[in-house]
Amino acid sequence: MSLEHLSVGEIAVILPGATTVFRRHKIDFCCKGDVLLAKEAESRGLDLSALEAELHALEAPGDHAPAETADLIAHIVERYHKVHRREFPEVIALARRVESVHRDRADCPHGLANLLSDMFDDLEDHQHKEEAVLFPAMLNGIGPALCGPISRMMQDHDDLGALLAFMAELTDDFVVPDGACATWRALYAGCSKLDMDLREHVHLENNILFQRFL
Repeated sequence: MSLEHLSVGEIAVILPGATTVFRRHKIDFCCKGDVLLAKEAESRGLDLSALEAELHALEAPGDHAPAETADLIAHIVERYHKVHRREFPEVIALARRVESVHRDRADCPHGLANLLSDMFDDLEDHQHKEEAVLFPAMLNGIGPALCGPISRMMQDHDDLGALLAFMAELTDDFVVPDGACATWRALYAGCSKLDMDLREHVHLENNILFQRFL
């Protein structure tokens, strides 16, 4: 099957393992999932044939997310919403410690703690709206009336994508500098996991859950 005329979001849905390939090439399959694979390859200077070969080499699609809407929503809340709430405060604390202890180093990620704190505040507000309003409406079978709320949630996801890009810039793509202490290493590992989880989270909502109501 030719993939070049499919969007990266569509490919991430039909080939769940594709998200690993996309992350390796820094292809945004969640917030910018509507970009065609061919266009994304061209914009990043990637060999389209080689990229398609990587994707075709993946194993058959797995059962990576529940098929039923109620089960998918429960999975999103349990696997992502609750995990973000648990992990963000710890990563923020690590960032504040690193910025305080290593503030005189040129490679210190100055501003990372405030960025993470702002991201968490925005995410909490976003998740609360989903859990209190959007998800219950979906479970009650409301359809076309959800287009507006879903559009706002997707805009939030676009904004999050820009913040994730800034986080990667501040951390040099999560590459720990020479001589970094254990706290610094733990911070970048935590940021890398946040990035991965948030992108998978947005992918499940934008490309799978939300599409059922648009």
